[in-house]
Amino acid sequence: MEKTTNESIVIAIDGTSASGKSTNAKLVARALGFVYVDTGAMYRTLAWYCLKHQLDVHNEKAVAQACRKWKTQLECVDSHVRLLADGYFPKNEIRTAEVSAAVPHVAAVAKVRDWMKKTQRECVRFGNLVMEGRDIGTNVFPETDFKYYLDAKLEERARRRAADGVTENLAARDQRDSQRATAPLMVALGAKVINNSHMTAQETSSLIIQDLRERLGAPKPGGR
Repeated sequence: MEKTTNESIVIAIDGTSASGKSTNAKLVARALGFVYVDTGAMYRTLAWYCLKHQLDVHNEKAVAQACRKWKTQLECVDSHVRLLADGYFPKNEIRTAEVSAAVPHVAAVAKVRDWMKKTQRECVRFGNLVMEGRDIGTNVFPETDFKYYLDAKLEERARRRAADGVTENLAARDQRDSQRATAPLMVALGAKVINNSHMTAQETSSLIIQDLRERLGAPKPGGR
């Protein structure tokens, strides 16, 4: 079995907004005893940081400069990797509507994605990973053999967002994500595509877990 840097196994779960990436990645990580990494939270943390310091998120140069200079560190708490800014993890702040609106602009900056890729690859020091995002299998860990791409019908994804009390133009977000110049959203080579429009999170995660267990041969929890 091919492994990634430092012999850690990386499971990449990519997909569109509201396709269930976070929920399913957490369920898969828990079932296998792996560490969970939410890369979207990292971009949200940068967006929050820029807003907090009154930086124009539409100014690519200013955002890139902030990304180069901010003081950050990675930590793993309860098998979840978090990115701290100035020693603080803004758990609730990064989920506000203001930050959500700023994230796509921050994430489109090429130098930001370069910084994020380097930082996200460093997460292997915490052990075996389930990493979810939009470019894990295509850009961050293209060498991993374990790639999944989640999607669902637009109306179903909009229903899920509404159920969470969030209003978001998912069609516009999909377009921005797939058309950005750097690391656009796309299905990674060799990824297993799962359309879970009519599936529960439990059904989706069970499908992934079964496939992984067959391929991994029941790995030891948290092992390297």
